[in-house]
Amino acid sequence: MSDGMYVGMTGAVARSEQLDSIADNLANAQTPGFKASRPAFESFLSAHAGPQDMAYTAAVSTGTDTRAGATTTTGNSLDVIPADNSFLAVRMNDGSTAFTRNGKLTVDGDGLLRAGGHPVLGKANNTISIAPGMVPTLETNGAVKVNGTEIDSLGLHQLSGPIDRLGGALLAVAPGGVATPVEGQVRIGELELGNSNALEATVQLVGAQRHFETSMQAISTYRRLDEKANEIGH
Repeated sequence: MSDGMYVGMTGAVARSEQLDSIADNLANAQTPGFKASRPAFESFLSAHAGPQDMAYTAAVSTGTDTRAGATTTTGNSLDVIPADNSFLAVRMNDGSTAFTRNGKLTVDGDGLLRAGGHPVLGKANNTISIAPGMVPTLETNGAVKVNGTEIDSLGLHQLSGPIDRLGGALLAVAPGGVATPVEGQVRIGELELGNSNALEATVQLVGAQRHFETSMQAISTYRRLDEKANEIGH
């Protein structure tokens, strides 16, 4: 198999990963708290025997864009946007802590305040429980009140350093990263949508698809050349 075919194959694989990432961004442009993924590419020279001027391509990592997304006014008293790009803390099923900008809060049948289906954590890293039949209200300083009495406060955090993407709207601190509790504010009656622009993602999708098709055409061309060379050799 020619080296050119390997170049086309690595390019096609890298573009395939890019297509998956862009399609996910496009599909979640209106999802509350969604953070877009941004794949990074790298070209490298083969360490094996062969032409050393042949560059290969690979998707080496996928970063997460933590910038704020567009906002929409809902008028719902349990919809919030943490200010200054801070994050709400939620508890995962395995007991670990994750962070989200999805401020669409609800109260489940057990009285737990939830965001995106996960229990919201207060400043003391505890879940927030609402008494049965009661409706909580939120203050701009993050206080959670029932019948005018403050029962807890939303735990807000600033993230710095490496982070892992657990899902469209969920992030976790990676090794070397830090989640710092902050005394922040929240905007009530609003939601932050995904930070992926639908038009931009569509343009990127078309471009990535064309690059993928070019790589596949290169593979096909080199395959025909190999077949022709074998015919001549025989």
